[in-house]
Amino acid sequence: MTTTQPPGTPPGTPPGTPPGTPPGTPLGYLPPREHLRLGQIATVLDVVIPVHNEERDLEPCVRRLREHLARTFPYGFRITIADNASTDRTPEVAALLDDALDEVTAVRLEQKGRGRALHTVWSLSEAPVLAYMDVDLSTDLNALLPLVAPLISGHSDLAIGSRLSRGARVVRGPKREFISRMYNLILRGSLAARFSDAQCGFKALRGEVAERLLPMVEDTEWFFDTELLVLAERAGLRIHEVPVDWVDDPHSTVQLVRTATDDLKGVWRVGRALATGALPLDRLARPFGDDPRDRELSGVPGGLARQLVGFCAVGGLSTLLYLALYSLSRLGTGAQLANAAALLVSALANTAANRRLTFGVRGRDRAVRHQAQGLVVFAIGLVLTSGSLAALDAASGTPSRGTELAVLVSANLAATVLRFLLFRAWVFPDREGRDGLATPPHPSHDRNDLTRSAR
Repeated sequence: MTTTQPPGTPPGTPPGTPPGTPPGTPLGYLPPREHLRLGQIATVLDVVIPVHNEERDLEPCVRRLREHLARTFPYGFRITIADNASTDRTPEVAALLDDALDEVTAVRLEQKGRGRALHTVWSLSEAPVLAYMDVDLSTDLNALLPLVAPLISGHSDLAIGSRLSRGARVVRGPKREFISRMYNLILRGSLAARFSDAQCGFKALRGEVAERLLPMVEDTEWFFDTELLVLAERAGLRIHEVPVDWVDDPHSTVQLVRTATDDLKGVWRVGRALATGALPLDRLARPFGDDPRDRELSGVPGGLARQLVGFCAVGGLSTLLYLALYSLSRLGTGAQLANAAALLVSALANTAANRRLTFGVRGRDRAVRHQAQGLVVFAIGLVLTSGSLAALDAASGTPSRGTELAVLVSANLAATVLRFLLFRAWVFPDREGRDGLATPPHPSHDRNDLTRSAR
């Protein structure tokens, strides 16, 4: 079977490589971020306006946006109206705008859902920068060029308007303010999100990122934005935030209770998928060398600084968990049994957290083996801490609870240093340094091999 490559594909490029991918880019990775070759692109930006029963606001919104882009945006643009199952005159208004304005295109979807509308239009668009904004234009349009500029320059992969970051100026009621801030706190606590505002209807992303990222996003409603951002952030993509001026639309038809319930269900679904490694986030990785953290520093083992930070963070939380479990168990049992039980539970949690967060191992491959090796490391820690307790009992007979905890903390600190060395050298070794015994700590760490094999 012969595979035909697209016209202009460099000789020797593997079949199936996306057009425009630089030579030597390993299959499965995104191409390196580069400044767009603007002179060769007719339409640089495609701004999507998802609408449902917006016959009153649609025309003034589109005309105002077109006028703003024509006056301030220095490249070619298109405005796409994505009508998702409107039952009023919205399709008619969209069709009239499509006929009257060269830069406007109307798309009709027979199923409702803002996420579905964005997914459909973005998937079909050939523009290298994709954006969307709500039809009410609550966000000041002066933030549009700062939103897309980092994507055009190649600095960032996605960009979001933020009403919660420093510098934003927002006018809205206390109810929406409270809900928005609580939702973002939930995202930070449950999904470790670092972006400040998931729900602002003002976002953009690069086209090659959308091509890989959109098939992973399941939600078709309001959680679409959050899922998109969480997956992008977990994959290591750069998200640029722009403080915006934002004025609440008093006529908004968003059903807050239903939306909040659906969002919480989405948080649970995405969190479970991330915890089990069910998402192929490595498809969103950039080639080796695109991330400055890939660069080798003389005298510093690759990834050591990042791993130390991650290990210390996980270790601190594990120590708190251990102390809490020990204190609870100690109420009904002896010191040795309470120590063993608390250390076992915290060790299992510690190994799982370090596997994913510190050493970047995704998926279920070797998960059981890693936990078994972690239990061996746990046994060494148990010997250290149990030996410390035995020595304390022999020295003082009946030590106070505070003395017990102080001795255990000291013993755990010694065990922690040894645990990190064993994790790095034995449980989660570097692939190149350990003959492929474990998954590398980050997608970038196996890019070197793939890059060399592609040459």
